[in-house]
Amino acid sequence: MVFRTWYGHYEFLVMSFGLTNSPMAFMDLMNKVFRNLDMFVIVFVDDLLIYLRSKDEHIDHLRIVLQILKDEQLFAKFSRYKFWLRSITFHGYIILSKGIEVDPKKMDVVKNWPRPLSSSNIISFLDLTGYYRRFVEGFSSIASPLTALIQKKAKFIWSETCKKSFQELKDRLTSALVFTLLEGTNGFVVYCNASRIGLGYVLMQNWKVLAYASRQYKIHEKNYPTPDLELVAVVFASKIWRHHLYGVHVDVFIDHKSLHYVFKQKNLNLR
Repeated sequence: MVFRTWYGHYEFLVMSFGLTNSPMAFMDLMNKVFRNLDMFVIVFVDDLLIYLRSKDEHIDHLRIVLQILKDEQLFAKFSRYKFWLRSITFHGYIILSKGIEVDPKKMDVVKNWPRPLSSSNIISFLDLTGYYRRFVEGFSSIASPLTALIQKKAKFIWSETCKKSFQELKDRLTSALVFTLLEGTNGFVVYCNASRIGLGYVLMQNWKVLAYASRQYKIHEKNYPTPDLELVAVVFASKIWRHHLYGVHVDVFIDHKSLHYVFKQKNLNLR
């Protein structure tokens, strides 16, 4: 970053905190530094997560990452690093050898969340729960009474339906399952469904759940006939999980028979 004054041009020698573009610039630098190591390194701003099942390979990967930090003159406090962990809390998730689950501390916040008294309270609640929506099947449908209250010009009326939606989201999240971790590129299955309220999806691998997804209909989509809505469900699922599904075999399950003939011509395995 460079800035100009009456006394000339100046450049920061270290990343300056508090500037608007600092996180973006630093994230871009970290992504460039570790661009070829995404098979065993996850980078989020100044957090590094190095993972692998094999102990011997993990040692090699640690050496590679630490050497890169040294070569690029990126310094870190040794006291902030933790090594050889079998479970770790990383940005609101607990990552285990058997899978991934929500952070219990965050769920305590959800469980004890008081009844919203305004639209801003609902927005705060949906922001937190929406971060974990992959753990809740049909999140958008469940949350639809709450999202209706935060629409423009909507009156804030806390009905029994809103109360039920609020409580169900809390119950679903505080009892969320441990989701399995992705392994390889085989055995992907996607379940799609277009209901009266919105679209819902389930991504599985080898018959183990990887993630849930859902969304409400856009205004123009509410006028679509049923076959078109079912097709929208398939297209949307392909987009949100394209980084997993692109170029690999996928079994897609829907509950609308007419689309079977459409996709059969494209040589896709749609059931």
